[in-house]
Order: sequence, then structure tokens, then C-alpha cells
Amino acid sequence: MGLTLLGALIPGLGFVLGGRKKLGAFVITLYAGLLLLAAFIGLTQRDTVVALAVDPSQLLLATGGVLVVGVLWICIVVSSHKLLRPISLTSVGRFAGSAFVGLLCFGIAVPTTFAAQTVMAQRDLVGGVFKSEKDSKSATRPNVDKKDPWAKTPRLNLLLLGADDGVGREGTRTDTVIVASIDTKTGDTALISLSRNWMRMPFPENSPLHKVYPDGYYDPNGPAEQAEYYLDSMYENIPKQHPGILGASDNEGADALKVSVGEAMGLDIDYYMQVNLKGFEQIIDALGGITVNINYKVPIGGDYGAGPGSNGHKKPSGYLQPGPDQKLGGRDALWFARGRYGLSDPSRQERQRCTIHALVNSANPATLVTKYQQIAAAGKQLLRTDIPGEILGAFVELGLKVKNANVTNVDLDKSKNFPTGQNPKYEAMRELVQKAIQPKTLPVASTPSSKPSTTPTKKPTKKPTAPTTKAPVGQPQNLNDACAYNPNQTGN
Repeated sequence: MGLTLLGALIPGLGFVLGGRKKLGAFVITLYAGLLLLAAFIGLTQRDTVVALAVDPSQLLLATGGVLVVGVLWICIVVSSHKLLRPISLTSVGRFAGSAFVGLLCFGIAVPTTFAAQTVMAQRDLVGGVFKSEKDSKSATRPNVDKKDPWAKTPRLNLLLLGADDGVGREGTRTDTVIVASIDTKTGDTALISLSRNWMRMPFPENSPLHKVYPDGYYDPNGPAEQAEYYLDSMYENIPKQHPGILGASDNEGADALKVSVGEAMGLDIDYYMQVNLKGFEQIIDALGGITVNINYKVPIGGDYGAGPGSNGHKKPSGYLQPGPDQKLGGRDALWFARGRYGLSDPSRQERQRCTIHALVNSANPATLVTKYQQIAAAGKQLLRTDIPGEILGAFVELGLKVKNANVTNVDLDKSKNFPTGQNPKYEAMRELVQKAIQPKTLPVASTPSSKPSTTPTKKPTKKPTAPTTKAPVGQPQNLNDACAYNPNQTGN
């Protein structure tokens, strides 16, 4: 049984010990060659691995390969045991040997099956969310070189939408609208949050929607405050009022938002990624939760009783209490991002950006490997996008850059540019966005003074928990600073 165990750990060794030296040498050589090939590909061919991981046909072949390897491994273990087993054995000895071999085979079958199921979960996720261009329709998706999608794209602009379509709510309103502008060379990312109650959202002059709303999305004959012409109403209302106006699309609401948000921020929006809040809790729980700093009490639930989608006035059922490094499960993480009863919209937007930041930081390899089937199942419910499957590999590579790059928040200067949502100053905000995403130039080295300084060097002070001053209004702020623990914040 000990030799059988060695033959299972090193396939082919059992054949050598049992007298089938040529067969054993062949199997050991094949086994070692596969290990070296896997190590070489894993360490030096990351692009190849990524391409395989996002190609449904290749994933199907990989599933078959995993199962074949598992079956052959089991056959080698059984055959090795037959060669190594003594001829004269009692029935008890035969039973013990067979039981031991059965346990070894079970130990091989379980991880093999788990690996095959994980690969199939990945295939299901990729095929279900990231449709190929021929199997999907988009009126706003750019045409790019599939081999090198970022060759002519120094910055990739993604529209991140949070669809507020929970239980008990009528329709779909995109309460969360964030643009992620990503430097495709470095992965440095600027997050730009738009307020849900902005009115007069503009459209480009060459868009059919500009002819319908030449002065922005609102009713010129209506009152000053028009909830049905808020930014968060466009996703549902424009396709209802003007079906097919932009062309064939699988998600007309997202296409309308891409066009309008791009014009408002002075950016060309390439793709959108829509988060369905029904799946949000599941993916957070699958990741094992996220860790955030809570600077003030955040309400759980609550309704003002006014506006579209309201179910009547209702006070929060509870609050998330302030504190540093709070570990939140799916339900609490959802309310950390969504809670707004008694709080301002800018504070909510900041918490949403911090939630994205925490999600990126929580995606560690150990969690992804052990819980990937749950993550993939939740991701299929969570995500909707017009990113085509043909360039998904390039997106994964870019995502790896983003994880280790700088992520900043672009302050659009609320007090100056949109004290209310009735008439935002989009031109001024475009200037702030362009300034924030411009490549940073290195400072010119100054000429050293010939006379040494007589000022004594001060010892560095202890690093504060949170920055003592916020970034200047209108300037980008690093999310590590923006999301730091600062109990002086009030959320208003």
C-alpha cells in the first residue's frame, strides 16, 4: 500500500517498482513533461492562459482534458496496485488493499471533478455575460482591432451602472452612474460619479436624441423640478418614449446613457457594465465580504416617501455603526453603498466608489480558487455588458494593471457646478475631467544651491489615520485617502 501511494503521488513509479520499467519510465517522463510545460506556460505565457480562460470553446476542451487526466491517473493507480500486490494475500489483506486504492481514487476524482466544474462555471459565466459581436447588438460599441484593442485607445472609458431594481420597486432606475476612465498603459484609473438627480443631460449634435432634446433631457414646458427627467430615469424612460432611436441594441437604456454621459463629461464612452443589485449580495458573500472604513452612521433601508419608485415614508430599520476596517457581508455591503436616508448624495457616491475600491482589493487568488463557482454563478446574475467576448482577454490583462495602479476620484465641484440638479454646468465639469485625466508631467529638476542649508531637519511626524486635509476642490483624490477612516465626517 505504501508503494501504491508513491505510485499515485508520482504516476509511473508504481510500474517501475512492479517490473514494468519501460512503461513506468514513459509515464514518469510524460508526467514530468506536463508539469514543466504547465510551469513554463503559467510563468511566461500569461497572455495565453488569459486567452484560454475567456474562450468558451477552449474552456470546453480544457474541461475534457481535466477529466481525461483524472481518468488516466486513476487507471495508473489501479494498474500499479495490481502489479505491486503480493500474490499470496488473505481476504482481509485484499480487502484492505482494495479499500486503500478506492480512497486514493476518490482523492483523485474529487479535485478532478471540482476542477472540471470550476472550468465549466467559468465557461458559463463568459458565455452568459460576454456575448460575441455576432451574437449581440449595440448601437454605441466601438470597432477595435481584436488582436490589440488598445492600440489606438490611450484611455478606455467604462460606464458603470447600478440598477436599482430590487424587490418591491417598479421599473429600473440607475441610481448609480460612474465613469471609470482607465489609462490603458499604466492601469491608473479616474472614477467620476454623476448625481442621480441631474436634469438637462445633453446629447451630441450628431445623435438622433439631440434632435428630440436640443437643450438637454427635460420638458421645457414642465416645472423646475422634474423627477421623470432625472439622469436616473433615462435608462427606462428613453427606450419607452423613443424605441429604436439609436439603432439595434440589446440594451437601449444603457446605449442612451453612454451617449449622454459621454457628452456631459466630454468623453467617448466605450463600453458599459451594469450591476444588478439582486446579485450584488451574492458576489460579496462569495468573496468572503469586503473591508471598509465607516466614518458615520449609514442607514439600512428607509424611504423618504416621495419621488418615483417610493413605497411611502419609512424610517431605517437600523444603522451600520462607524469604525475602521469594518468587515461587511453582502447585505451590509449593499446598504453601505446604497444607504442615503438622512445623508447627502455626494456622501453616497463616495461610499459607492469606496465599495468598488474594496471589491478590487478583496479579489485575492485563494478566494477566487476556492469559491470561484459561487462567484461565477453570482457574476452571471450580477453583470450585463456590451463588452464583446472577442476582446475579453485584453480586459482581464487591463484589470490586472488596475488592481495594482492608482485609483482616484474626480471632484466635479458640487457647490459651484451643481448646487442642485436642475441646471448643472456641464461645460465646467468637462474641463475638470480633462484636467484630471491629462498625463502628469515630471517636475523640472531645480538647480542645487551652492550654499548648504542651515535649517535643521525635522523628524517625520506619525502618519495620521486619515488625511488632515482633503484634496482641493475640483482636484482628483486618491481613493486610499478618500476611503480612509475619518470619524470627523458626517455624511452631509
